[in-house]
Amino acid sequence: MSAPPRILPPGCAPTLPARSWHDRYYSMYSSEWDAITTDPRWMLVPVDDHVVHRGDGVFETLKCVGGAIYGLREHIGRLRHSAASIGLGVPWSNEDLAQLVVATVRAGGRPECLIRMLLTRGPGGFGIAPAECPHPGLYIITYRLAPGFMTQHPEGARAALVNVPLKPGWLATVKTCNYLPNVLMKMAAAATGADFPIVLDETGCVAEGATENIGVVIRRELILPCPGRILEGVTMLRILDLAREAVAEGTLAAVRRHNITRSELFKADEVLVLGTTPDVTSVIAIDGRPIGDGHPGPVRADLQRRLERDQLENAAMRTPCWPDASLR
Repeated sequence: MSAPPRILPPGCAPTLPARSWHDRYYSMYSSEWDAITTDPRWMLVPVDDHVVHRGDGVFETLKCVGGAIYGLREHIGRLRHSAASIGLGVPWSNEDLAQLVVATVRAGGRPECLIRMLLTRGPGGFGIAPAECPHPGLYIITYRLAPGFMTQHPEGARAALVNVPLKPGWLATVKTCNYLPNVLMKMAAAATGADFPIVLDETGCVAEGATENIGVVIRRELILPCPGRILEGVTMLRILDLAREAVAEGTLAAVRRHNITRSELFKADEVLVLGTTPDVTSVIAIDGRPIGDGHPGPVRADLQRRLERDQLENAAMRTPCWPDASLR
């Protein structure tokens, strides 16, 4: 550094530089301003918000498809559960939160987008005690929804078993903003050339991925891990309902929650990754070993069709952001 950085006088707000990734960001609501901005240069969180220096907050990631938010009620419900688990008050009603999300999506102007809700301890200092923060913070961001993994890679995904410890106890079931273990999972998988990590719990059974749930299909039966050591994904729970419909129609033999051993993982006919962004993705190999016949299977295809239809047609799961006419 040839010269020390300049010192800005009080009240001086410099023009922040545009960044190459800013075109992926559409809009942001901040409770600090009680306003929405569409300028990515001002999509900022105060550095003294405890979510920044302590990871003290909870979050949700949602999807807007065809101009409607999918599963908004369910995501807000899980946000409240996570907040209650860490003693974080929520001064906004469910209706307030829903209206703020819809308004932020509308401001972004994209009928297809991802939405991140961050509920934080709030600004107030650089200590660890929550009492520093006089009020919580709420930040809602809309950003680009990329094509699903199977759209980009129809041949399927590769996964790796990674040796990264799960979050301890009840923390594993809470969607906090402390995602360092999840980051390390993703890094470990990427180091092997895999697309997704899979972590085993202390008993050697399948737990989850970095941001996704894992399921297996054995003899046309869909098996998902038991609750308790995983974060219950909104998409996974919806897939459970859709799978029960498939059982009733005879396209799937059965569906159940059960501990999945490492041996069962490798013997499965299909291994599935479930989540908001990957939807239903086929894992064709784990640690280089083929799963099933090494190709995406029929159960994945059927569940993905059901999920896509649900996202576009199930009025009970959709919160419209625009009148239909404005999307034509």
